[in-house]
Amino acid sequence: MALKLGSLPPHLSSSSTKPRNASFFGRSLVPPLADVSCSSTSLGKSYGRLSVTCTAQTVSTSISQGTPVRPTSILVVGATGTLGRQVVRRALDEGYDVRCLVRPRPAPADFLRDWGASVVNADLSKPETIPATLVGVHTIIDCATGRPEEPIRKVDWEGKVALIQCAKAMGIQKFVFYSIHNCDKHPEVPLMEIKYCTEKFLQDSGLNYHIIRLCGFMQGLIGQYAVPILEEKSVWGTDAPTRIAYMDTQDIARLTFMAMRNEKANKKIMTFAGPRAWTTQEVITLCERLAGQDANVTTVPVSVLRFTRQLTRLFQWTNDVADRLAFSEVLSSDIVFSVPMAETYGLLGVDQKDIVTLEKYLQDYFTNILKKLKDLKAQSKQTDIFI
Repeated sequence: MALKLGSLPPHLSSSSTKPRNASFFGRSLVPPLADVSCSSTSLGKSYGRLSVTCTAQTVSTSISQGTPVRPTSILVVGATGTLGRQVVRRALDEGYDVRCLVRPRPAPADFLRDWGASVVNADLSKPETIPATLVGVHTIIDCATGRPEEPIRKVDWEGKVALIQCAKAMGIQKFVFYSIHNCDKHPEVPLMEIKYCTEKFLQDSGLNYHIIRLCGFMQGLIGQYAVPILEEKSVWGTDAPTRIAYMDTQDIARLTFMAMRNEKANKKIMTFAGPRAWTTQEVITLCERLAGQDANVTTVPVSVLRFTRQLTRLFQWTNDVADRLAFSEVLSSDIVFSVPMAETYGLLGVDQKDIVTLEKYLQDYFTNILKKLKDLKAQSKQTDIFI
């Protein structure tokens, strides 16, 4: 099923008036952004296999040189997410000057400030808020993705296009983009097609970039399998033999900075994968063994996912649900999300023995959590005695 992308925000459309430039002490910081439009005609470069061809025409820009930007100055977009917070921690540990772009939120991201990072508020779905956050930044690391309740294209396509354009206009020296493994092979899945389109847009932008495709996060397995098993709740799975090479986000962050410092890795697409690919049932079995108890598994047939996706396609207000179910369907098919990592390890100078395995990651988690539960029970018994 093809993805239909509507027009970008008016202030980024080639038919609109020029955007307002950010200014600092009266000086213009951002020249006009590249003209971008979505149309059915091929006016510029075409990105992906969208039913509506996305085209972009770059406007030449020039920015007068001022105070040199330090190579250690980075902006992390999506810094509060599962991967983003590990990127921030790693960057701070390695001595980078870290600025975090986060959306305005009821609960402020104070933990980022506590770690030593600075925080700026902006929203990729509101491109006019982006330019000011890029002043004095050398490298952008983009870990952001849209929220589940948002249309996929709002942040993951329109917002990313605006961010890349602003980076180009502001003279950003390096752009790191996290994508999805095999995104170029699944045009029927909106999120994967958008990731692929964004890769192409970044490659054509003229920026120095690193595109890193990921398979899966070990951290996501805690809430999906480990916690429900410990709490004796249902664990949801499918009947498909999909295999995913999960990776610890701490390792992803570490390898990212190795790539950033390696000139041979510039302008490359690399895939980061864990040491072994696992099926859902294998992960559940491992969690059961480490937890010392059986899981209450509820299996959802792939056919049900397909039917649900087709049903939600019938109504406009459930289209976004259908788009996300399309991704679930791919993850529930008979494919393997993994790649050989020997070449990447060699390029980055990484010893495979230093990469955390899923067995080690889950063993550490269960050991720590079971010890805490044991301590809590001991404290509870002592309280009962004293009472």
